[in-house]
Amino acid sequence: MNIIAVVVTYNRLPLLKRTVAALRAQTRQLGEIIVVNNGSTDGTGEWLAGQTGLHVVEQGNEGGSGGFYTGIKEACERGAEAVWCMDDDVFPQSECLEKLLEVQAAHPEAGIFAPRRLQNGKVFCHDFTAYNLTNPFASMYRGKLAKQSVTEPTAVAGTAFEGPLIMRPVIDKIGLPNRDLFIFCDDTDYCLRAHLAGFSLIYVPDALMDKELFFVDDTWAEREQKKKWKRFYQIRNSTYLNHRYGRNFGVRYLRGLIGVGGYILTAALTAPFTKGWAYADIPRLWQAYRDGISERLGKY
Repeated sequence: MNIIAVVVTYNRLPLLKRTVAALRAQTRQLGEIIVVNNGSTDGTGEWLAGQTGLHVVEQGNEGGSGGFYTGIKEACERGAEAVWCMDDDVFPQSECLEKLLEVQAAHPEAGIFAPRRLQNGKVFCHDFTAYNLTNPFASMYRGKLAKQSVTEPTAVAGTAFEGPLIMRPVIDKIGLPNRDLFIFCDDTDYCLRAHLAGFSLIYVPDALMDKELFFVDDTWAEREQKKKWKRFYQIRNSTYLNHRYGRNFGVRYLRGLIGVGGYILTAALTAPFTKGWAYADIPRLWQAYRDGISERLGKY
């Protein structure tokens, strides 16, 4: 089977080097490694130009979704029978791909296989087993594995673009990731589309992948300042998903309103006391919700 890895990177050269080294060290050899460089300005392009054994695609900063759109498309054009996707902040252990393929051989009907991610040796898991598209007062994500003890391959409904092995029939049937999401929820959207198309997804706890830990020494305000720009995409895109796939008025409109309301309240209450949020952020938060309801996507 021709398996091509796709790595999307932007201005994190030290992490990218670790990811590439981990891919090269796999016990199951890859057909190829594609690196999509989203317009990095930290020397990533120069380092990639000096590497052998990598297929590099250069583009402007199209975010994670635009990177995976480009990378998966390129992998398919180069004959991939399966595409192994990951950001530049995850590092598959040497037997990770081999363990994924062992489960794939036992479940050839499944379409996506997700590894177990670890942060400082502890399980880091956002995978979940079902979608809630009917109750606006509860999360879209039901049956979160983070609240369970999982020791065997387990059917899931969603995973992150941090190591999923996507089989070619999935891509042929549902297409490529939605590049207009830019960042956040592109993986949820893709998994939901696969789920609705009838493909099963399997979480493989023996396939291990380490994940970088960020913001560990930051205060709450410092962390919110650094992540603030991402919050807008998070609100817009989650609102978009609820509006597009929700099965009643409440999910399509109210769930996103509840979500943005929480951020607006946080900004209003904390703006006088910390630098995490400012009153000037509130109109943009509201705009993110409005764009999600209107399904206006793209890069801000």
